[in-house]
Amino acid sequence: MKIRYFLLLITVAIPALSFKDQEKGFVPMFDGKTLSGWEGDPKYWRAENGEIIGEITPATIIKVNTFLIWKGGQPGDFELKCEYRISAKGNSGINYRSTRVDTLPYALKGYQFDLDGKDKYNLGYPKYSGQNYEERGRQFLAYRGQRTTIEPDKKPVVTDSLGTKETLLKAIRYDDWNEIDLVVKGNNMKHYINGVLMSEVTDNDLVNRKMNGLIGVQVHVGPPMKIEYKNLRIKYLK
Repeated sequence: MKIRYFLLLITVAIPALSFKDQEKGFVPMFDGKTLSGWEGDPKYWRAENGEIIGEITPATIIKVNTFLIWKGGQPGDFELKCEYRISAKGNSGINYRSTRVDTLPYALKGYQFDLDGKDKYNLGYPKYSGQNYEERGRQFLAYRGQRTTIEPDKKPVVTDSLGTKETLLKAIRYDDWNEIDLVVKGNNMKHYINGVLMSEVTDNDLVNRKMNGLIGVQVHVGPPMKIEYKNLRIKYLK
């Protein structure tokens, strides 16, 4: 009995140690209770039940995309992990290596880990989740399923396929929590959802690319929607 109990303890402990090891070096971006350390319009953003919630209601329809901006710095090379859940008509994303738009409050320009709900475009599945979209910039840098390279003053060139539409969509849980892993190093950006690589960009455009900048989460122009984020954490890469 004692031997079996000891083996059970080892079996339970191994996954825990493995998870802890995987998370080594990450620091929290959100205290789970307040929006301290973030900046945005409280009309659209709140902290609740350990989550950052962005919501547009019929009474708060917006005309311009607005962001909740992290005040923890302007990282260059990093890995960001979190979980998200988005409403069926939702449109959101995580901007990074971004700059402020001076003429608009809480607006960002830069790379975006794009996210949308399954009925945003009446398709029954998210059309863009996982792609790399440059907000207020060069726009579509890599659609979901694409590995691309961008040369100076050129459009992105697809260099490889990361999988079929059907295969990649199977990795996304509709109307439920999904895990994001964003890995940014040098001029390379990888977007993962639930451990599956959705898009990858290598940006060689020295004029238009950014090597560091602000991080923010978005609510997008459109119908009423809700986006929830939790367990946001970041690790700085060397």
